[in-house]
Amino acid sequence: MPETHEPVLIKNVRILRWNDGIFEVSDGNLFVEDGVIAGVGDGFKLEKSGIVIDGRENGRRLAAVPGFVNAHTHAAMTLFRGYAEDMPLMEWLQEKIWPLEKKLKPEHIYAGTKLAAVEMLKSGCTAFIDMYFYVESAAKAVTDTGIRACISSAFFDFFDPSILEESISRVRSDLKALSSFDLVIPAVGPHAPYTVSLEGLKLSAEIAEEFDALVHFHLAETEREVKEFEEKNGKSVVKALDEIGFLNRRLIAAHSIWLSDEEIELLAKRGVNVAHCPVSNMKLCSGIFRYPEMLKAGVNVCIGTDGAASNNSLSVLEEMKFAVLLQKVHRSMPEFKAEHVFESATVNGYKALGLKGGRIEQGYLADFSLYDMNSVSFCPGHSLLADIVYSASNSVVYTFVNGKPIVVDGYFVSREEELKVIDEARKAAEELVCC
Repeated sequence: MPETHEPVLIKNVRILRWNDGIFEVSDGNLFVEDGVIAGVGDGFKLEKSGIVIDGRENGRRLAAVPGFVNAHTHAAMTLFRGYAEDMPLMEWLQEKIWPLEKKLKPEHIYAGTKLAAVEMLKSGCTAFIDMYFYVESAAKAVTDTGIRACISSAFFDFFDPSILEESISRVRSDLKALSSFDLVIPAVGPHAPYTVSLEGLKLSAEIAEEFDALVHFHLAETEREVKEFEEKNGKSVVKALDEIGFLNRRLIAAHSIWLSDEEIELLAKRGVNVAHCPVSNMKLCSGIFRYPEMLKAGVNVCIGTDGAASNNSLSVLEEMKFAVLLQKVHRSMPEFKAEHVFESATVNGYKALGLKGGRIEQGYLADFSLYDMNSVSFCPGHSLLADIVYSASNSVVYTFVNGKPIVVDGYFVSREEELKVIDEARKAAEELVCC
């Protein structure tokens, strides 16, 4: 079980609450105990020693907002931020990213994941869903920073049975290792239909069932990959995946752009979770996500950033704004609402993880952030929800995960600790690029 922390009383705070699609803002107190929200409203007090935060002290006006889930990323790719720019996806992968990834060592993964965790925490993200390598190093970075994460053991078989056998053996070993880390949810990470065989994908689903794990996967990211799959297999990728039992509630399918109405309906029917990554999709010219169709079908849509090499930010705050604006301009749909993406980034992300979080309500996980409404991006303050989705930046004062303050006064633990993380990551990146 994750460690518990001393109780926390947050007084005089504005609270953004969500209840069955209706957003409300109220003023009051929050009481946190044993990693969960124990009370929302007035009249709470500490019965013993604990942390007290007054939302109106020191010239601040704090607002409590549910924590975000970054539903698709490759955390340690923070080390590649700005390394390969302005290229199509496959060329970007084959010419720049994959050659550099061959040089990765466990210590690089640790440094890059730790940097990613700090970046996400400072922008209100309390959990992330990751696919990368050396999962124990990533899990250690998660433990050392205090963020919550779903970590998947990424694998490719490149349609070679011998590689598949070796990969599956490693996946099993990784899942066992991940189960020992607090705040870590294990997952299987078959990369994509163009790098993993149908046999490998079928085995992934079976292993996830065996270990009670999630599955993290790239689906229909580009038109090219979808067409090539159908030419090779004589059927659509979604139909092929359904035939092998791959589509289910354990699956978190990143991107999911090039899908028909029927395929979207099938994802909804099977309970598949979808991670929408608008900035990466735009930067790599992958395509435009069919957000309204997904919502209409009842798909659990989440928000992800993808890796920092293709974004280049890991801010879900920023991602939400792009997600809304992209739909508005592409579809001439001004009525596409900020509420849609906020729900995707919070409660939907926690639903995909199988956790009771993403809301500031009694009994929910104490994963949330406190923003300073006396910052310029919140002035004049007509709508807290609109300010969070469209204008909030550099306004996080505290971020709590599992009831523990991880970001304090705007820094990861302290300015000194944050600088250590940055320095370690910079050294790791220099070693990769220079060697």
